[in-house]
Amino acid sequence: MNRKNFSVLTHAAALGLAYLFSITPRLIGRAKRMPGLYFAHRGLHNIENGIPENTLAAFQAAADHGYGIEMDVQLTKDGQVVVAHDFDLKRICGIEKDVDECTYEELCRFPVLGTDQRIPLLKDVLKIVDGKVPLIVEIKYKKIGSAVCRKTAQILDTYPGTYCIESFHPLALLWYRKFRPDICRGQLAMNFHRDDGKFHPVYYFPRHLLLNFLTKPDFIAYDYHAKAAISLTLCRVLFGIPCFAWTVKSVRELYACERTFDYFIFEGFLPERDK
Repeated sequence: MNRKNFSVLTHAAALGLAYLFSITPRLIGRAKRMPGLYFAHRGLHNIENGIPENTLAAFQAAADHGYGIEMDVQLTKDGQVVVAHDFDLKRICGIEKDVDECTYEELCRFPVLGTDQRIPLLKDVLKIVDGKVPLIVEIKYKKIGSAVCRKTAQILDTYPGTYCIESFHPLALLWYRKFRPDICRGQLAMNFHRDDGKFHPVYYFPRHLLLNFLTKPDFIAYDYHAKAAISLTLCRVLFGIPCFAWTVKSVRELYACERTFDYFIFEGFLPERDK
């Protein structure tokens, strides 16, 4: 082997090792795996029956059916932790404001998707669920230095039920790694360019799980359409990390990804819980 070929192989090996290092999740002291198999996406919602997403009615329905629950939390203007997915209110309430531009009292005036439901407080959701089913709490991290992690953690600290947290934003996971290391944490990821039309170098890193070496997640939650993603596959096969599929919307989609993932976040149908 000549010097040039040796140099190429050396650089390739170094890059390969750097890549594996960057996607390495938590290996030592990994949090206990979540119980359950199926998690209702934003609760067991059905707008035709007057049950919109991320509302007390949707969470009550999921608990009654014995499904785990996935929900989203963020802060209001007055620092309350509420359960809502979108940062703005246009889609769910028809209001041209962001959630954090309104106090909780103001949010209570706005019906969710034309029903009698309102955007709930996290603490009220926890009272409804009361440990009956496991929870996935997605941290919607909007601003650098946001207090959403601290305030969410303070509420969950006294909750007796089983839960984990997840987020797209690495700063949310870094906060939990530092201040709540024993809490199970997960990295959300997707193909941002294909699914959201977002093309920017910053999205390359979470898409390929390249910040795992910093955030050290206990699980990966990935868009099930991208089940063949290399980083996802390596994390599961090489490092043995549990993987959640989102969002599965039919039995057919469930069958298509059930061999790749360990847990399933679903909506629009009822999976067989004893499967």
